[in-house]
Formats: sequence, structure tokens, C-alpha cells
Amino acid sequence: MAVPPEVLDRIKKLREEINYHNYRYYVLDSPVISDEEYDALMHELRELEEKYPETVTPDSPTQRVGAPPSDKFRTVPHHVPMLSLDDAFSPEEIREFDVRVKKFLNIDHDIEYTVEPKMDGLAVELVYEKGLFVLGSTRGDGFNGEDVTNNLRTIPSIPLRLLSRHEPVPDLLEARGEVYMEKDAFRRLNEERQRQGLPTFANPRNAAAGSLRQLDPKVTASRPLNIFCYGIGRVEGRGFKTQWEVLNTLKQWGLRVNPLIKKVTGIEKAIKYHEHLAKIRPELNYEIDGMVIKVNDLELQDRLGTKARSPRWAIAYKFEAAQSVTRIVDIILSVGRTGAVTPVAIMEPVKVGGVTIRRATLHNEDEIRRKDIRIGDWVIVRRAGDVIPEVVKPLKERRTGKEKPFVMPKFCPVCGSPLVKKPGEAIYRCPNPDCFPRLAKKIAHFVSKPAMDIEGLGPKVVEQLITSGIIRDIPDLYYIKKEDLLSLEGFAEKSAQNLLDAIRRSKHVSLPRFLFALGIRHVGEVTAQLLAKHFKRLENIMEASFEELQSIQGIGPEVATSIYEWFKDEKNKELINKLLEAGITVEPMEEESRLPLEGQSFVFTGSLKSMKRADAKRLVISLGGQVQSSVGRNTSFVVVGENPGSKLEKAQKLGVKAIDEQQFLKMVGIENE
Repeated sequence: MAVPPEVLDRIKKLREEINYHNYRYYVLDSPVISDEEYDALMHELRELEEKYPETVTPDSPTQRVGAPPSDKFRTVPHHVPMLSLDDAFSPEEIREFDVRVKKFLNIDHDIEYTVEPKMDGLAVELVYEKGLFVLGSTRGDGFNGEDVTNNLRTIPSIPLRLLSRHEPVPDLLEARGEVYMEKDAFRRLNEERQRQGLPTFANPRNAAAGSLRQLDPKVTASRPLNIFCYGIGRVEGRGFKTQWEVLNTLKQWGLRVNPLIKKVTGIEKAIKYHEHLAKIRPELNYEIDGMVIKVNDLELQDRLGTKARSPRWAIAYKFEAAQSVTRIVDIILSVGRTGAVTPVAIMEPVKVGGVTIRRATLHNEDEIRRKDIRIGDWVIVRRAGDVIPEVVKPLKERRTGKEKPFVMPKFCPVCGSPLVKKPGEAIYRCPNPDCFPRLAKKIAHFVSKPAMDIEGLGPKVVEQLITSGIIRDIPDLYYIKKEDLLSLEGFAEKSAQNLLDAIRRSKHVSLPRFLFALGIRHVGEVTAQLLAKHFKRLENIMEASFEELQSIQGIGPEVATSIYEWFKDEKNKELINKLLEAGITVEPMEEESRLPLEGQSFVFTGSLKSMKRADAKRLVISLGGQVQSSVGRNTSFVVVGENPGSKLEKAQKLGVKAIDEQQFLKMVGIENE
């Protein structure tokens, strides 16, 4: 069955939006949507990909855990990945989770679960060697995190040495936890920052994340951070049978564990406890956004295993999103970097979850028609953290007849150019590249941190430079003089020189950053990396055919068309030439050495003697290979342990090569004498 074009378009838009919000949340610690809105986007994408599995790509947000770590800190690997959790929002979804677990394990009795408050903070890993705290890192992308050891050392509730009075400490312990800030401490911190004239934090989660990721540990030490531990990675010298045993042993070693954890038998008791947590949530002195349900038996966890980005043995049961009612007083248009003209609702100010909101994006004309949103409508809006919320629906029963339907204008509200709408697209665009908001946002994108990373050149400064006539396009940035900057409000000798130095440093840029900076439609950071890895040099991409672009895994026909047409446009060629003439050097990608198992896929059947099957799977992934749950024609090897199941028989039928444990160990470079 062919995938409908509108579904492909929706999947593409969801991926772009989720990738952007991943970057804002994980890397910048500055989200622009609420957790509930993000969850809804991910939930919709996951449902579409499950319905149309042929649309799943390796770079889809559903196939990854998070966003890459910041380059401000040393990167450290997680030997056991810190996976994210699937979300559920209703008792029905939780019961479905329970059914899936039982079906997978082939059991029909009630399962024992642990239920734990889901903290709204920053996940970290604490590494102890012989009881001594030696390394601490953020979750990062789940496989690699940021080394924040010195900052974690400043948190009083993190023991620098484990206690051994009741339980001998292991040779190695990787403990996982959530760093957070209590509500009272958050309010005091913001009050103090207000007195000092400093910007305040939007919420306790942002305050905790921003505090932990300070370059100066003294700043972190001044912030009231705390931690609750919830699990483990590697442990050497101590075995565990249940998650409940893990949590209680962590407490005995001196690590903080949430006192509201509970062990229940049967999914209905878990649902009941979720209701209890929802009731007491306002009384807690810390933020929780749901409850985590985990299969208690670790052996069952191991049998259940993991999917691409989440374990099968755990799920996050989220609380309902906060909602409020307000009135739309107007719908205006916002012009974006690519010329996209987006309707924005201007609303009577209303508090949602303690945050005052006044604006909400309405996405496009089709969305407004689908929801039947009119100017003057009373509407339900969902909580959106500190900025733009979502309009859920209008309250039609409150209409008086004075409400006005929204009509999309035919001309750009800024420059007056006729708006265009391509077949198959829902967005109207301004075609004028010199339209002020387009130009300003294009340049702001070019200089942003993941692009050319010109520090000190934010959107407001860009607008100043354009309105003053100092720059008219991107290449003009590299001809700015100090006297130009000194003529602008807010610039002095030192700040002007700092900006000029930052512009000069940006002249040496990697190929992926440069490609992302160009602002080619559909080319985000992931696609830029794919292009750079495949072509190595800028000139190779500029000369690439449509067929070669489309042949790259992860780049579909629409993206390939956008890239091909962009580089064939004479104005864009001229832009690149001007940038090169201005002194920009685009560094080619170096040849990468292949990982030993790259391009090979493995299926495991039966039990292994030398290691747990879960550890063997992680080993394969770390060496560049893939682990499959079932045998297919594209499977490279089936690893056969003791008491193999039906997978071996299927492998023999399909002609897939079967290897024993010794052959596997030799393949991964482990000598087993």
C-alpha cells in the first residue's frame, strides 16, 4: 500500500519540529514548547510510523534517544545506554502496555511492578569506583554525555564516597539519577536574580539544567540543586534480582531515592497509585510530570529487552496537560526565514500552569479551517511552559455571532509581495528574499550556534545591522568595520572588538556546519551531516546529481529536490562564491575508519555463557552493528547460545549464517580461553 502524500508531508514536518525542539531542550536548555506539546508531537509521529513502517528512517526522532551533547564539555560514553521511555497518557494505554509485556513473556498472571514519581529535572550518571565518586555526566544523546563531574561534586546530596555500613560497596557502580531544584529554592533563586537585575529562569527544570551545565563549578555550587537516584548502569561486585532491591540498596549506599516509590502487583494498582500521585502533586516541593512504571524482576527486564530508543519493560505514565480558557482577539501573520507565512493567534493574557501566555501559532490556514478557529472565539489552550501554547479547540457554544472567520491574505504583510503556495503544501510563502523578516531570520540562522557560531551576533543585533544599512546580505558580515559597530546603540570599544573577533573566528568552519548555515530548505543538522559524510567536500555537493543525492540513506526525493535546486540556483552559487571570497574556509570531512561490525546485523537466540544477552547486544551496537529482534533475509548472523529457540530454525530456512558463542566472541575481539 502506497503511503499517501499528505502522510509523508506530515511525517516530514513532525520530524523537523521534533528535531528542533530536541535541540532547544537538550542542548540549549531553553525549550520553546511544553513537555505536553512535545509528547503530543512524538506520539503522533510514532503512531504514523507504526501505521506506515516503510516510512521509518535511521534519522527519525523515534529512532534516537535525545540530542547530541554540548561541545562545552568533554564527551564521555555511557557503557549502558541511558534510554528514554515511551509515554502513555491514559489508563487504557497503560493496560495495553501490561498486555504487551505479558504477551512478550508468554505469561498470564499479574506482574509485579515498581512505580516511581517521574522527576522533571536533568538525568545524570554517577560513576563510583571502589566507593569513590570519580565521574559524573549528563544523559546527552543516551549513548554519550557531557562530563560535569566537578559540578556534580558541588551538590551536597551526592556522596563523594558511598556508605558501606550496611552493604559492602561494589568495585564499580554506575548510578542513574535526576538532578532537580525544589520549588521553594527555585522561587528564592529567581527573587535574588530579580534583585540583581538578572534574567529569571522559566521553571525549576530549566534552572537545574542551566545550573548543572555551568562552565564554572562555583556558579553551580551557589545554586540549590538536589538529586533522586532511580537506577543503575554497570555494576561490578554486586548482583541484583529486582528493581526494588536496586532502589533500596542505593539508599543503603547513601544515594537519595524518592520516598514515594512503591512496589505493586498488577497493573490496576499501578493505575491507582498514579491517581494518588496526581492528587498530591501540588503539595510536593518538587516538579513531577508523571509516574514511571517498571517491571520489577530484572531477569524479566532482560528477556523483554529494548526497542530502538526505549526499553520494553518500562513506560512513563504522564499527567494530563494543564489547560485554560481565553479569547482570541486577533490573528496576525509571521514571516519566517524560508518565507513561510504563519498565522499567529493574539489572545487575552491567561495563566496556564503558572505562566502567562498571549500568543499561539496556528500553523497554517488548513489547520485553522480544520479546527474552525475564528477571531473573537473563546478557546481552550494547553500549557506551553514559558512561551507559545497550542490552541486545542474553540468553544463554539460561547459564540455570539460576532466572531470573524480568518481569511488568508494574498500579499505579504511586510513587503507586499504576492504570496505563493506550492501544490501539495499547506504553507503560503513570501517569495521576496529581501523581505525584512526573511532576511533578518536568514542571517540570524547563519550566525547561530549550530551554524557559524558567531557569538554576540543575536537577532536584535542582526536587525540593527540591516536597518542601519551596514549589511544587506550574509557576505556583508565579513566586511563589517569597528566604526560601523560603534555607530550602533549598545556597542562600545570592547564589545565591538569581541564581535569582530567572533566573526573572524567563524571563517574556519566544518562542512556540516556550513551546509546547515546556508539555510537550505529541509536541510537540518542531521541532513547536513549525511551530506558531508557522503560527499566529503563542498564542491562535490554543488556538482551532485539529483540521483546521487537521492541515493543517500536518510535523504528522500523531496529533500534531494530541495538540495539539488538550491545548488543549481545562480543566486545561491553567487552567495557561496562571495562567502569564499570573503575568506571563509570550509574544512572537508576527514575519511572515517569503519567500525568492525558496521553494516552487519545480528539476532541472538538461546542463553550465552560469557555474558548476558543484553550486554552482548550493547557490544554489537558499540562496534557499529545492528541488533534485530527477529530473523529476516537481511540478517547477517544468528548467534546461537544454549537452548536456542525457533529463530535458529528460521535462519536455516532463510540461509542466514548461524555462529556459536565462541565465533561471536572472536568476531568482537574478545579472547575467551
